[in-house]
Amino acid sequence: MRDDSWLRNRMLEIWQLRFMDVPMLNEVKIRFKGKWKLKFGHIRMKNKITEIIVNSLFKHEDVPQYIVDLTIAHELIHYSHGFQSPLERKFNYPHQGGIVRKELKKRGFKDAMELERKIFRKEWPEMFKRIKIE
Repeated sequence: MRDDSWLRNRMLEIWQLRFMDVPMLNEVKIRFKGKWKLKFGHIRMKNKITEIIVNSLFKHEDVPQYIVDLTIAHELIHYSHGFQSPLERKFNYPHQGGIVRKELKKRGFKDAMELERKIFRKEWPEMFKRIKIE
């Protein structure tokens, strides 16, 4: 099963491979928390520390790693756009004009986005019930 240490390593690897143009200007923590059916993660800043939260159900190996990676990348895009980070704010709203989807594609996550859509329409409801019980 995945843990917070694994999650931090995934974030750092994704940052190094796909977000090398984005400076880490403050401490960025990441951890699993919550068990949501429709929420994959969120980002917030408290006391100048950015915290990325990823759905705890994603600890389970039944959830494909690309779903976790895509969630991390989504939150790093918010960070790079100045939301919940010390970077300059680039947009008025975090999802303005589909900017997150466009940026995910630009950073090489197009295939993962398509797979994610299929998984969550067809397989996630049963997976959610099964993982939630364990």
